[in-house]
Amino acid sequence: MPDLLIELFSEEIPARMQTRAREDLKRLVTDGLVEAGLTYASAGAFSTPRRLVLTIEGLTAHSPTTREERKGPRTDAPEKALEGFLRSTGLTRDQLEARDDKKGQVWFATITHEGRPAADIVAEVLDAAIRNFPWPKSMRWGAGSLRWVRPLHSILCILSDESGASVVDLDVDGIKAGDTTRGHRFMAPDAFTVTGFEDYAAKLRRAFVMLDTDERASEIRQQADNLAFARGWEIVADEGLLAEVAGLVEWPVPLMGVIEDRFLDLPPEVLQTSMKEHQKFFSARNPKTGRIEGFVTVANIVTPDDGATILAGNQRVLAARLSDAAFFWENDLREAKSGMETWAEGLKSVTFQSKLGSQADRIARIAALSREIAPLVGADPDQAELAARLAKLDLRSAMVGEFPELQGTMGRYYALQAGHDAAVADAARDHYSPLGPSDAVPTAPVSVAVALADKLDTLTGFWAIDEKPTGSKDPFALRRAALGVIRLATSTTVRMSLATITPKHFSRLFSQLQELGFAQIVKGTEDLPEDIAAEAKTRLEARMVPEDPDTGAQGLGKHEARAAQITSDLISFLHDRLKVYLRDQGIRHDIIDAVLAQDGNDDLVQVVNRATALNDMMATENGQNLTQGLKRAGNILAQAEEKDGVEYSFGADPKFADTDAERSLFAALDTADPAIRKAMASEDFPAAMQAIAGLRAPIDAFFEAVQVNTDNQILRRNRLNLLSRIRDAGRQIADFTRIEG
Repeated sequence: MPDLLIELFSEEIPARMQTRAREDLKRLVTDGLVEAGLTYASAGAFSTPRRLVLTIEGLTAHSPTTREERKGPRTDAPEKALEGFLRSTGLTRDQLEARDDKKGQVWFATITHEGRPAADIVAEVLDAAIRNFPWPKSMRWGAGSLRWVRPLHSILCILSDESGASVVDLDVDGIKAGDTTRGHRFMAPDAFTVTGFEDYAAKLRRAFVMLDTDERASEIRQQADNLAFARGWEIVADEGLLAEVAGLVEWPVPLMGVIEDRFLDLPPEVLQTSMKEHQKFFSARNPKTGRIEGFVTVANIVTPDDGATILAGNQRVLAARLSDAAFFWENDLREAKSGMETWAEGLKSVTFQSKLGSQADRIARIAALSREIAPLVGADPDQAELAARLAKLDLRSAMVGEFPELQGTMGRYYALQAGHDAAVADAARDHYSPLGPSDAVPTAPVSVAVALADKLDTLTGFWAIDEKPTGSKDPFALRRAALGVIRLATSTTVRMSLATITPKHFSRLFSQLQELGFAQIVKGTEDLPEDIAAEAKTRLEARMVPEDPDTGAQGLGKHEARAAQITSDLISFLHDRLKVYLRDQGIRHDIIDAVLAQDGNDDLVQVVNRATALNDMMATENGQNLTQGLKRAGNILAQAEEKDGVEYSFGADPKFADTDAERSLFAALDTADPAIRKAMASEDFPAAMQAIAGLRAPIDAFFEAVQVNTDNQILRRNRLNLLSRIRDAGRQIADFTRIEG
């Protein structure tokens, strides 16, 4: 069985596209070979900035010959039908066979597909893969029609076995496949021939090319750590940057430089971001001072002066970049020390969303909501409101304008420079968190209050204007905001009723939007004569909603019904995200549904605690058997109530108990009911589960010994009412009818 080696050699491929390109090349070629009837033992894909490589071992040398039977028209069918069938099969009439069928004789064709050499199949598959390669962006060059991410120079495609290597006959827009490649662009540019993958990889290494991306990344990490260790520093870990740089070089040569003293007072995040974004430098931290004092750049060439010239050039460019950052920093500090009023005023002209007003409007909403949430998380309301008003002011700073990824981070520095407490400054930094499932969750009370308010305002705002996620589309990252609310609530055990907080915020939002709309309409009357404009304004004011008599807030009364309706829909959305979150924690979906069916499901912490305790109980044999008993009691009761047209929900009396099993169940319920009620009231859910689990044996014994639907109507009613006590005991905890199995 031969081995296949493919190399597509081009100008530099963007680093961000290389991983996907490797996977696509492997998928397109291997899928194509398998569809054509070939099999293989293993396949591996590699990439460097200038090449995509695929190696396939144990490829079959020839596809098998196959035969296909195809049923055609009846023998007495019109001539045109037969002619069409012959064209589709490529056969003649005398090659057909007439066979008896249910409705008479029918023509059958036997089509033989002869096997083909692997080289012919490889040529077809690779040609199609190159011409249809799914690059995110591609280009044409010269006079050809071929599109590739960058100009494609050569194609290496060989099949090799014990007898030697042979080139696959392939020509793609004038680029003919061969058995030659080139090494490093500067250190080994000459062409050389290869006979297989091992020969190819060995010769590439001698030509200063590391083929494996992981090897290049490991080499960069190790050499950078060694350089930093020699100076008593440490490299700031950045796996994303490491992967990108590994895709920029074929022969990595890390070099260490020192940041000039005049820039060392810049925030470390500024230094790190500037070097990463502009020059792809790794930051080196001095653990003694905690400052970023050096950097590592990765060259793609070994030079006679050991990289001194490269390093000097990089340091000149870095100095220019950091000079810009220092200029931004100094100007921003002056604004911060003066109170950031200019930034606050500037946010009035920054649109958050066309239907939701400006960033300043949004900040006002978040500040009000932060004040309401603050007592629930143990935060000072004044601090929470202040932090919310400061948190987004850095959006107008020059530094965040240059580096948007520093929003929040710079807000903390500016809040401290303005003289605010550390808790307020930290909330400015943390209020965007958590940004994803792996991001850290804030724990400081003020930070939690503002972070929750920020995300709840996002959700309520877009729900209010009916801009919800649909299918896979979520342009405003509302699923991420919902997960953020869930993680903040469950990680910090924030106890809040979404059904109470959210409608109030909706009402506040609707009033604000109404006032914004009124202001825009009034603004449109500015060019009218004074008396007409005054009349128009008076009529518009008359149409506005009157103040709420209790709160004095305009529009709250009218909007309450709409707020309640949308709140219900939003809570359902949060429940959907909570189900996903809890399933990832190992809690069964049916258990989550059983808990969400109960009252109090707008308290996310309570839902999680209930579901966790119920999930633990259901993992035991007692829990599983108890569930069957509760469901059996519920089913019998439901059938009887439907048949009789009455509700059996009270009146069970021990004096009508006819068997020991009934009396034992009465006694067990008398013990379990108050224990469950007390445990649920104190939210000691494990204790509630333990109390209801004690009913397992009495319920089993009852159903084993007692016929509920007996002919004696007194006994029947009493037993059905006894079943209602079982049902009610379960309902205190969850809707057990929703639990499967």
